[in-house]
Amino acid sequence: QVQLVESGGGLVQTGGSLRLSCLASGRTFLGMGWFRQAPGKDREFVASVNWRGTDRNYADSVKDRFTISRDNAKNTVVLQMNSLKPEDTAVYYCALGGLTTSASDYRYWGQGTQVTVSS
Repeated sequence: QVQLVESGGGLVQTGGSLRLSCLASGRTFLGMGWFRQAPGKDREFVASVNWRGTDRNYADSVKDRFTISRDNAKNTVVLQMNSLKPEDTAVYYCALGGLTTSASDYRYWGQGTQVTVSS
């Protein structure tokens, strides 16, 4: 059975950085992604990476600021977030099972970790 656990969220000032990690258990030979959801908004695609780590996609809003990577030996996916803005404030979720920008294409989800960027 697949389980995903996020960590690394917190409170940071505008321009700061955070490193989110997702530890996976079970079968993980699939693409993985990060999504976020702010209050009153739909779940939004952030970034994804394929199993081999050779194909990465980013939302336009985070390009050149966020970096997704994975370490298959540790079953870990990382989202490095730099130059954070207040509009990045959301609950961040890691997901397994796709490489697209659509949340419906992912099969498994973590519990989420809160990221708050103060203005």
